[in-house]
Amino acid sequence: MNAGLKPFRLSVPDGELADLRTRLDLTRWPDELPGVGWAYGVPKDYLQDLVAYWRHDYDWRKAEERLNVWPQFTTVIDGATVHFAYVRSPEPDATPLILTHGWPGSIVEFTDVAGPLSDPRAHGGDPADAFDLVIPSIPGFGLSGPTRETGWDFTRVARAWTELMTRLGYQRYGVQGGDWGAAISREAGRIDDRVIGVHLNLIPSGGATSEPTPEELEPLDPAERERTWASWRRQQEWLKERHGYAALQSTRPQTLAYALTDSPVGQLAWIAEKFAEWTDPASLVDRDLLLTNVMLYWLTGTAGSAARIYYERAHAPYRGRPPEPSRTPTALLDLAHDNFIPLRHRVAVTDNIVRWTSHPHGGHFAALEQPQLLVEDVRAFFRSLD
Repeated sequence: MNAGLKPFRLSVPDGELADLRTRLDLTRWPDELPGVGWAYGVPKDYLQDLVAYWRHDYDWRKAEERLNVWPQFTTVIDGATVHFAYVRSPEPDATPLILTHGWPGSIVEFTDVAGPLSDPRAHGGDPADAFDLVIPSIPGFGLSGPTRETGWDFTRVARAWTELMTRLGYQRYGVQGGDWGAAISREAGRIDDRVIGVHLNLIPSGGATSEPTPEELEPLDPAERERTWASWRRQQEWLKERHGYAALQSTRPQTLAYALTDSPVGQLAWIAEKFAEWTDPASLVDRDLLLTNVMLYWLTGTAGSAARIYYERAHAPYRGRPPEPSRTPTALLDLAHDNFIPLRHRVAVTDNIVRWTSHPHGGHFAALEQPQLLVEDVRAFFRSLD
């Protein structure tokens, strides 16, 4: 093991948990308009029920123990402390694979896929499909936060990941991610020749970010034309109704940080809204996993630090430009209820898509909503690259 890696184990002091319980007991609740549902934000009865469960039934120590099953380490890369879980496969020829979360996620997203991916033999799979998993927390997020300087955009994170894999001694590896993890994974595949494949469950700028033109639509078949219009409509709905969080985090993350770092209910509402709105209505994301995810933001005080990745992108020189082309073989798992509808003809301009799997179920959090499907698609993609 590289001398620059330090073993890490979660062990939150009892005093921090007592402080959380006190703050939950002293919550000052706002008023609410009657009969508006989710239109104005998280309904109070929904949140009060979730807070009551958090306060009286949720067991952090159980969650902590579950996370500590994974060997974990920290290392300093480019001035930032990077935390990662390192789940080695028992199979000697396992393929190294980085799994990268997004916002408002964490390494908790991969709870149900780590076992099947790293040890398929123990989960009814083919041992030839085994992976050595590197599961890092993005700098600024949770156990890799807070960051102490500006400039931690997704391109810098991707460069940090390539350095991490160098320190782990890998000469070839794959990458997988959604949300910010997709942007980071795609960039790692673009800049590092050691990346053998990029598996995404969201593709950056893959939807209709501009209104379809007759020139664009003319060569498409009827199904792709309809999909293009559907993608544009979903994009417009997103900008009208769901984009507020990103606008705030892209412009005033520090102002937001005061509220979310001081109020656990505020932090919970900020994240729980996204899990409610961005998932397939048929999905049932385990609320203990949701709360463990929230706890990693709360206990580390990284609401503002994590939000800064939006600010860095919004103020980067490349803002507004199309992504630089990537030649690395890329797979997309297209889940029907994600925030954006990707378009093959647009994606083909910038990415070397060799596998495209569309599925009628699942939303933004693929590893939580459709863990078996994600595992199967990751296995099939990297098997095809051999």
